[in-house]
Amino acid sequence: MTLDITALFNKNNNMNHIKNGLLCFLLFFAFGCKKAITTLPAKDTTGNTQTQQVQFARPSYNPLRLDTTTAFEKVPVVNDLARKDIIEISGVAASRINPGVLYIHNDSGNPDQVYLTNGNGDNIGTLNMPVPNRDWEDIAVGPGPEPGKTYVYLGDIGDNHTIYPSIHIYRFLEPDLTGLTYPVTLNIIAVDDIELKYPDGPINAETLMVDPATRDIYIASKQDNLSKIYVAKYPQSTASATVLTPVVELYFNKATGGDISPDGTEILLRSNELIWYWKLPAGTSISAGLMMKPEVAPYADNEPQGEGVGFAADGSGYYTDTEIKGYPGKLATMSFYKRK
Repeated sequence: MTLDITALFNKNNNMNHIKNGLLCFLLFFAFGCKKAITTLPAKDTTGNTQTQQVQFARPSYNPLRLDTTTAFEKVPVVNDLARKDIIEISGVAASRINPGVLYIHNDSGNPDQVYLTNGNGDNIGTLNMPVPNRDWEDIAVGPGPEPGKTYVYLGDIGDNHTIYPSIHIYRFLEPDLTGLTYPVTLNIIAVDDIELKYPDGPINAETLMVDPATRDIYIASKQDNLSKIYVAKYPQSTASATVLTPVVELYFNKATGGDISPDGTEILLRSNELIWYWKLPAGTSISAGLMMKPEVAPYADNEPQGEGVGFAADGSGYYTDTEIKGYPGKLATMSFYKRK
């Protein structure tokens, strides 16, 4: 089964999405080489302008002619969130130590809190964070500096006006909820601040992913018909800013979230219109896998402003969630696409 241009940009099926798709199609054939050099003015922390050469790989497949995966059910199980104050959800990630628990959060202008729920939308609790919510846009769970422990990675990576000289990833140990009565309220005290800078100047991003094998951090930009993906290799400094390394440019329209599976063999990247899915051959790195041709994963187009996507911890499928601020009458939901 193949996805054509109409299916790729099908949100409301309007002319803007069709124009964006056509632009993506033309860009692909104009620049579908293996490597590309992008020369851009980059701002340093003093506000001066510099010119740098930034090299991204570019895959050679046609992004408008992708097969559709048959690995997941097409129709999701959808549940409303019990809490009605979480209206600007921007991410979802599955706990590795608390079965069924999901971490979600609001973005800018909201309390410095991470919320706990599950596939049923239950209110499991709140984590009060000691770091500011400048613009939290995604969340991930994976290994970190202490062997045998799992960590939550909170991405303060939003920058709608491309003005911030650096971004921050806040990393903290997963709280163990064993024996606690829900809903819980916990104060997170110890947080690592991983400061990152782009090599080509400020950029807006809403996608954070952590490689479970290497502990590398991946960031994907949110741009029209383009997503630049960068990596911060482990160990990331918590004492000084790390400059991200360019990985690949994908012709993907306005990425809003992504995730790497707990076993490191699958990748999801989403927008408000569709989801791309990679199944990696054994031994393939995440950077190499992103150069491979993805498939289109099921998306029911049931979210007014779809933001988050995350694999279930047990590999049974993936979740999506949505922002509802500005959409009167809409409810915040959790959708689950079950693996067949």
